[in-house]
Amino acid sequence: MNKEKRVILGFRDLYNKMVSLNKSKMEVALKGYTPSEVHCIEYIEQHVDSNVTKLAEYFYMTRGAISKLTKKLIEKNLIESYQKPDNKKEIYFRLTEQGKVIYTIHEDLHKEFQERDQSVFEQITEEQFDSMLNFVDNYNRHLDEEIKKLDRDLKLE
Repeated sequence: MNKEKRVILGFRDLYNKMVSLNKSKMEVALKGYTPSEVHCIEYIEQHVDSNVTKLAEYFYMTRGAISKLTKKLIEKNLIESYQKPDNKKEIYFRLTEQGKVIYTIHEDLHKEFQERDQSVFEQITEEQFDSMLNFVDNYNRHLDEEIKKLDRDLKLE
């Protein structure tokens, strides 16, 4: 097997193992909330003036899908919408107190998982980190360009 395939399969295996290890704790602690809902809550808390467009771009989802998701979060009293005094057209989102509770639970779990895996990262040199981060950044840029090409091709059809 060539190195490129090993890297891709390695990423897939790492992701699947992380999901498998983390899933049960997440499901118990965040019972009643889907991963999409929790990650939307996370994004809104971490990004000021989150709106449907920003959420759709970040999650690679349609604006319609994000609208449905945010409507559910509003109905569950996890987020609320607001407008700025100088822009009555755009609708933004922020967390409610209950949304902040869910956000905190999620963040605490991530910290717990990070602590669990810390021993591996302690063995990595700065040069290895830099090399890995450089690769991840380059690959992300490449995939972003491929997504843009796909979007352009779909619009031409």
